[in-house]
Amino acid sequence: MNVDAVVLDIDGVLVDVADSYRRAILESVEHVYDRTIRREDIQRFKDAGGFNNDWELTDAAALYVLATGEGYRGSIEEFTDDIATEGGGLEAAEAAVRDALGAQAVQRIRNRWDRERLRDVFQQLYLGADLYRGLEGGEPDLETRGFIHDEPVILEPETVAYLTENYAVGVLTGRPEAEAEIALERVDLDAVAVEHRFTMDDWEEGKPHPRALTTLAERFDADAVAFVGDTLDDVRTAVNAADADPVREYRGIGVLTGGLTGEAGRRKYEREGAAAVLESVNDLPDLLEG
Repeated sequence: MNVDAVVLDIDGVLVDVADSYRRAILESVEHVYDRTIRREDIQRFKDAGGFNNDWELTDAAALYVLATGEGYRGSIEEFTDDIATEGGGLEAAEAAVRDALGAQAVQRIRNRWDRERLRDVFQQLYLGADLYRGLEGGEPDLETRGFIHDEPVILEPETVAYLTENYAVGVLTGRPEAEAEIALERVDLDAVAVEHRFTMDDWEEGKPHPRALTTLAERFDADAVAFVGDTLDDVRTAVNAADADPVREYRGIGVLTGGLTGEAGRRKYEREGAAAVLESVNDLPDLLEG
């Protein structure tokens, strides 16, 4: 694969977030509403698209839980299929609930749907009390260690050395900047220049909108860019970038170390237009050399 720049997602690519971000989604909804979705359901939201922001995925999961208490009879599969049909994301989740329930039920759900509280609980669970005080600037009401400390590193030092010695390297993630910095330090990629990173704080559109990826390509003055991610929206971002910027080549590469795994995950990536599917980011050097 002939490229001159490599852009990396963080979650599910550089570090494993199954017991951090994904756990925080489940437990935030459980803490606020005493019920939650299943762990495997998280991937259904991811596949539906538009949920690069895990706070919004938490909101959508809570919306489903509240809707089932007001008479919504659809399964989680049907709910996420409706979200995908509506174009993905939180607005599509709201539309799915509105289409299924009457106005009074929808209003009762809205009255109980506390997105601010969900986000606050999420941050307390994920960051832990000490980091929460430092990054969020408030006093937590949950005294927790923080799931952020339960993120095994996937990216191996040899892969870091190969990529940084041979390619321009960028980062494109849905994490807030401070949380991205913590992960990049852990994997020894904190030397990536700030202008070669896009985090949640740098753009409003989110994946799969191509602006961040095409901007990085311009800053690298690259002819061909590989973008490595762990969700369908990551691959869609590269496909959309190729449509938006035909002067350059963009290749979306899916890894099987996030929520998409095995042959089923491989087929999903390929249907979205992935240029390659790897068992892990550490197989990237062989792909690029080959």
